Parts: sequence; C-alpha cells; structure tokens
Amino acid sequence: MDDALPADASTALIELRQVRKTYGLGTAVATEVLHGIDLQVAQGEFVALIGPSGSGKSTLLNVIGLLEAMTSGEYLLRGQPVGSLGDAELTRRRGDTLGFVFQFHHLLPAFTALENVLMPELIRRGRIDAADRERGLALLAKVGLAEAAHKRPTQLSGGMQQRVAIARALSHGCPLVLADEPTGNLDTRSADEVFALMRQMNRDEGTAFLIVTHDPRLAARCDRVIELVDGQVKRG
Repeated sequence: MDDALPADASTALIELRQVRKTYGLGTAVATEVLHGIDLQVAQGEFVALIGPSGSGKSTLLNVIGLLEAMTSGEYLLRGQPVGSLGDAELTRRRGDTLGFVFQFHHLLPAFTALENVLMPELIRRGRIDAADRERGLALLAKVGLAEAAHKRPTQLSGGMQQRVAIARALSHGCPLVLADEPTGNLDTRSADEVFALMRQMNRDEGTAFLIVTHDPRLAARCDRVIELVDGQVKRG
C-alpha cells in the first residue's frame, strides 16, 4: 500500500478540485460539510476512503457518484466537467461510468440473482438481450455464484447477496465502482471474502474501486488510503 502518491491527472477517472458541499445554502442553518476537497482516482486504482463518523465520507461519495450536486468547485469525470450538466446527462454519465455497492445490498427480492445483475442494463437501455444474459451469467460465475443464478435473494446468505451486488455493479462494464461500507453488514469471514472478491475483480477486470470502510485491516490492503477528517482530505 502507498498512501502518499496521488493519481496521475493524465489517467484520472475522477478529479475533484476545491469541491465544497453546503446543505441549507442561503438559510440561517447553512452547514458546509465538504471544505475544498482535492482528490483523484486513477484508472485501475484500488483506494480506501476512511475517516471518523461525520467526517463527510458519504456526502463525498454521493457527490462523486453524481447523486448530489456540489455547491462549488470543479469535478472532472473522465476528463470532462460535470458541474453544469442537466439531470438527463448526469444520469447517462452515471450509468456509463459508475457502479455502486452499498452496505446493504439493495437487491430486489422478487427477482432472481441473474435478474438483479441485469437490472442496471435493463434500466439504462430498456431491454436486455442474449449477450447481456451471457455476461450476467459469466459475472455470477466469477463471483462464485454460477449455481445461484436463478435463486432469489432470500435464498442466499448475506455474503452471497453482496457478491450479487458486486456482479450487478460490474454488469455494464463501468470503469469505477463506488463502494460504501460494502462489508459493514457482514461477519469477519464474509467481509474478508467479499473484499478479496473486489480485489480480484480489480486485478482481473482493471476496474477501479473507491471503498469507504471503517475497517483498518481492509484499508491497509488497498493501494492507497484517502483520509477525510472534518470535511477535509488529511492524507491521500
């Protein structure tokens, strides 16, 4: 692990320059949560984002994930600024570039594991075809769930459900996965297995990961650690 070297700007998937986020802007209770964030993640990197509760990690991940708008600053996604884009274009950029894995897997209980994996593509294009199904099955095989493709989430353990969520995040070939406490709801063994799987997908597929974690053991196994304290980057 090297927590001192930032991503090379020429290969940065995401680059934030003096990004600030304020809630309640223009009101008497306005609160700035992110205070001038400078941050890069390069192609193929495997990065941990750590910090105490209330440091702004989830807000930062939401801004990077185009789920919340920054108040000021500049955000380059694959070299292109996104600050002035409308909702439709933001949705397209999010779908083309970013995958998401959360602490709670958010699988749809009425659908099979394969159908859950294919859901982002169905939403993005309005249809799925034989090639999509083949890729979905291949992804489930890579996460060790080839035999569970047609099972529903209630038939799977917590660790298995999170594996499905990882396959879903990778289903449309996105170059960057944002993972918010992806092992936080798992026992130690399942957490280690899920982390190892993400690491494997990073190495095999070249997918970059930005992982929010409270687990110092997992952070130490990442390529780089970004530490957020009181809405500011303290290292990384």
